[in-house]
Amino acid sequence: MILPKKFYLRDPAKVARELIGKILVRRYGKHVLKGIIVETEAYYGEEDPASRARDGKKKFNLAMWKDVGKTFIYMVHGNWLFNIVAHEKEKVGAVLVRAVEPLEGIEEMKKNRKKENVIELTNGPGKLSQAFRIDKNLNSLPVYKKGKIYVENSNIQFEIGSSRRIGVSRDLPKNLRFFAKGNPFVSR
Repeated sequence: MILPKKFYLRDPAKVARELIGKILVRRYGKHVLKGIIVETEAYYGEEDPASRARDGKKKFNLAMWKDVGKTFIYMVHGNWLFNIVAHEKEKVGAVLVRAVEPLEGIEEMKKNRKKENVIELTNGPGKLSQAFRIDKNLNSLPVYKKGKIYVENSNIQFEIGSSRRIGVSRDLPKNLRFFAKGNPFVSR
């Protein structure tokens, strides 16, 4: 079952935490790639110094103010980063999916990443986007409908850890990174 749109109409930190253990699905051509989400980060609006929304509405970040449950994809350091818009009504936010544990389509992921080591396929946000062939063409797609990219519910459970977000120089004073404790696919 695909996670419904209302799942994303909540505080980004709650959504980020509860995405751990859900299944990211990417379809293109005859390929189906699946991975268990094992690491996420929550981002808010202009009050969040690490958010893409911190400087207000711009053409590239408008999605963060719009409808929840849609992809928000942007480039950092030559890598596409896959986010899902998530926020409470009348607020701003998104969840960065940082890492997944590959489930299906692993040979295709290896081709996409030009790597053989399974652990290195999806253990970081740029690697995940390369392995799953996620780029700007998938921006603004709903993840709550079966299509090119979506998120399925699952009963997979992990002990969840949290920390400050990775690679940010200024952060909010709370843990907004969530991860499956002990999972080898969590980024380092």
